[in-house]
Amino acid sequence: MPARHARLTDASDELAAALAAIRDELGLTAEFPPEAEAEAAAFAADPQLPEADQTGVAFVTIDPEGSTDLDQALHLERDGDGFVVRYAIADVPAFVAPGGAIDTEARRRGQTMYAPDGRVPLHPPVVSEGAASLLEGQERGAYVWTMRLDAAGVVTGTTLERARVRSRAQLTYVEAQRRVEAGDAMLGLLRVIGELRIALEEAREGASLDMPEEQVVREGDDYRIERRELLPVERWNAQLSLLTGMEAANLQLRAKRGILRTMPVPPQGDVERFRTEVRAIGEEWAEGEHYGAFLRRLDRSKPTTLAILQAARRLFRGASYTVLDDESVGSELEQAAIGAPYAHTTAPLRRLVDRFVLAHCEAIANGREIPAWAADGLAGLPEIMQQSGQVASRLERESIDAVEIAVLRHRIGDEFDAVVVEVRKEGATIQLIDPPTEAACETAAEPGTRIRVRLTEADLAARRLRFAEA
Repeated sequence: MPARHARLTDASDELAAALAAIRDELGLTAEFPPEAEAEAAAFAADPQLPEADQTGVAFVTIDPEGSTDLDQALHLERDGDGFVVRYAIADVPAFVAPGGAIDTEARRRGQTMYAPDGRVPLHPPVVSEGAASLLEGQERGAYVWTMRLDAAGVVTGTTLERARVRSRAQLTYVEAQRRVEAGDAMLGLLRVIGELRIALEEAREGASLDMPEEQVVREGDDYRIERRELLPVERWNAQLSLLTGMEAANLQLRAKRGILRTMPVPPQGDVERFRTEVRAIGEEWAEGEHYGAFLRRLDRSKPTTLAILQAARRLFRGASYTVLDDESVGSELEQAAIGAPYAHTTAPLRRLVDRFVLAHCEAIANGREIPAWAADGLAGLPEIMQQSGQVASRLERESIDAVEIAVLRHRIGDEFDAVVVEVRKEGATIQLIDPPTEAACETAAEPGTRIRVRLTEADLAARRLRFAEA
């Protein structure tokens, strides 16, 4: 399920304690075992760089402001009527000894965990924010994907090699957008290629939520949520990551070895329930229009849109990881939201599975045997990623709940517009229109019904938010 993160810049003692309690309950700690820290320091002090040299390519990174764990760098150029996309991914395998202390701890963690007040990293920061991160001006090892596209943005050829790279600039999304609008030649191609890839996504009935960034701002004892609509450059950049993941899937499928990120098509009942909720929220969704096209055309500036995007998250359930072998290749292996086979490969600093996908793809692309550590390491990997994904989802959900309680706790008795999204024996769940919050509610209304509700309880210590029909 796509993540919804709220950044918190200043928390009261009570909210900070609530967020810390959630991490404690989940057994999450940012600290690493001493042996993992020592191993990371040794790798960072003497990194083993690839022989191939692509430091002459003017790569840049594009990330949220303040990012230090930089997984990807890009370079784009014209190639006749088409394009060449170079996408460099941090060489994390070079910093992890198979079966070593970092590997063991990474398999325990599964992925970096994000909370409003910070993160719990997958790898020791001396590696993830230092020696392996594609920092500006630093020579680094990377897996460099070179993808040739035709004039329509369709891939015509892909190569992959480990090589040394040097990023020329660490750009924020705002800076990258500014350069695009100022006529930067290379980044101007990000707009062209991004729009072509978005058109291809629409043609294959892909779907994306494009959730806005949320920042929680403290005002005395009160809080408010500021939402920032995604910049166009963020969507274009995301298309390059999707492109690389799709090529990673194609490589592995050809070899019938590796691991894919799969997701089933949402059940028709879920789609119809979502349609009912959309109608109750007050948006028009034409019969026969695919939900991906509907989500893509929503006006992100309207207050009802975020409530619709929240409700749409149910259509993105059931994602899992599938290990490829002779038997599994004949089964359904698409990622339904993307509308194509797909593999996680562009975030190895933050996600365990990407390290294994990179090693598989590099070997397959160059006609070599897959490293034994990568092939053997697939055993149990889907379960590790599934379990860590559940923890990440719970951390996200409960942390957002705590923040929303903090935002709403001084509004006891206030009334809100809401839509009933689920009714069970233990009670109903509603989706507030604004702020777009899910909560328990006392109501006899049927799912899909729009109602007026009153806030009756917002207990931060108990992490409980309740409403009653007004």
